[in-house]
Amino acid sequence: MGEYETSDETLATIAGRHGVTFDRVRPLPRGVANHVFLLGDDLVLRIPRSKRYLQDLVKEAEVIPAARHAGVRTPEVVAFDSVVDVPYMVLARARGEDLARLEPPDGVFQQVGRELAKLHRLSPATVPGLSTVPVEDGNADPWALTDHLLTAGWIDAEAARWLTGWFDRLSAHLPADPPLVLVHGDIAPQNLLVAPETGRLSGIVDWGDAQWADPAVDFAKMPLTAIPAILDGYRQEAGTPAWEARVLWHHLTWALGRLTNPAPHPGERHWTAPPASRLLGLLRFFTSTPPAPWADLV
Repeated sequence: MGEYETSDETLATIAGRHGVTFDRVRPLPRGVANHVFLLGDDLVLRIPRSKRYLQDLVKEAEVIPAARHAGVRTPEVVAFDSVVDVPYMVLARARGEDLARLEPPDGVFQQVGRELAKLHRLSPATVPGLSTVPVEDGNADPWALTDHLLTAGWIDAEAARWLTGWFDRLSAHLPADPPLVLVHGDIAPQNLLVAPETGRLSGIVDWGDAQWADPAVDFAKMPLTAIPAILDGYRQEAGTPAWEARVLWHHLTWALGRLTNPAPHPGERHWTAPPASRLLGLLRFFTSTPPAPWADLV
């Protein structure tokens, strides 16, 4: 697959370019796409795991400056370069722990919503130079997905009729032609950094899934229990979009889609890695007396 090597020599060369000695290079938990290292105390080094993920890093080099210009809290790109055919990105370090490791502090989800509202002001018309950002290639058809799950024996006929009716009701709330805006594409706990001492959001990281898409997509990779607060923060910054049905549509469709690929992924940090997580998240949310209008959307 064209793996990029992260030898001591390569790491020492990159660190030296930024005035850091090799003994101050420390590995961080790697993501799906990148090896990640601390360079001293103030810089973060990311090297794609293979050529498959290089294009995502190229995209990030374009998207991050645009997001920062819009006022989004995300670390600055210090360098995007290569050494001995190994591409890499160096970013300023955002101080904090990711939300996958923390009990969410009060108010942090509202902060996430406000940052998303800033990001979603960017469109192909306002930032036409983002040539590496793809347009979302369309959402899965939930009715066809439900029929497939029935035919394959994953659900029974009564459940299929109930799901079909649920999607019918939700579809009445969907815009025929949703606007295309810049979305992060992976707003999830492990990509949200929080300063533990203040409880404030210190940065949004990992922009490799950025695309032009319906803004409601950016609310689909956080647990549903966090979404009311995130939407509240979004509305503080951008008005009052009635997006609950659109967000629920994505959560439900993706939860059912996970049934078609039920293999677990032990060790992965994303909350949706366990096959049942999304469905259990829906169950947990709707049995916890969610605020209006969520209960009316079932």
